Amino acid sequence: MAGAALAVAGAAVTVGLSLPQDDGGDVAKAATAQQDAVAPAGRIEAAPAEGEKGVGRDPLTDAETARAERLAEAADGLRMNARDAEGDRGPQHLSTNLTETAPDLSAAAAAQRRADVVFYDYRTDSVVTRTVNLDTGKVEDTATDKGVQPPPSQDELKQAAELLIGSPLGADLKSDYKDATDKPLTTAGQLQLSGMVFRKETVADVPSDLTACGKHRCLRIVAKVKNGPWIDTRALVVDLSDRAVGRLS
Repeated sequence: MAGAALAVAGAAVTVGLSLPQDDGGDVAKAATAQQDAVAPAGRIEAAPAEGEKGVGRDPLTDAETARAERLAEAADGLRMNARDAEGDRGPQHLSTNLTETAPDLSAAAAAQRRADVVFYDYRTDSVVTRTVNLDTGKVEDTATDKGVQPPPSQDELKQAAELLIGSPLGADLKSDYKDATDKPLTTAGQLQLSGMVFRKETVADVPSDLTACGKHRCLRIVAKVKNGPWIDTRALVVDLSDRAVGRLS
């Protein structure tokens, strides 16, 4: 019996040794061929058409944004009484965003689409925030605040840059632009603009012509030559409420 068992074990070993093995060369060739394969040409597909109205917490559609701004501006005579950064009739639009859902709303009320529209009224130097119910078309809430300074809009940055270009204090800006491009700087459209609200509390020595900043809408401009270098304008502050330019010491 022991001899038979050894014979069987020996046969098993023999069979195991005679099993065919994977060809490593073939595997490497297949991997190389896969790497060398050319991907199909890319195809640009049109974005899906945007509907008139979003669902749930979807971002505001273009149509909803335009409608919210129109309804917010028309209510309570704001369009007639307020003034924008250029001094023209109507408030200066700052932002429009989907309203956060209040926890105390019923399920039906929370399902309605609302937008918060923020304006700056340069006539009264105040921020006006209106909540518009896009399902009913009604302005549900209005808040008016003074001394509050939200981030500037691109329209405000453009207006500030125009005032800076037209001011004697903008001479260095125009000179630096001429050095960088060999062209004169005449309009804000020649610059890439960003910026921030000027907060006088962050500066130790505020010039007398900038002490109203905070109550007034004051901006610091960050200017860049399009496809070119930055231009240092950090020392200059534009008071959009007074339409004046000041320099920090």
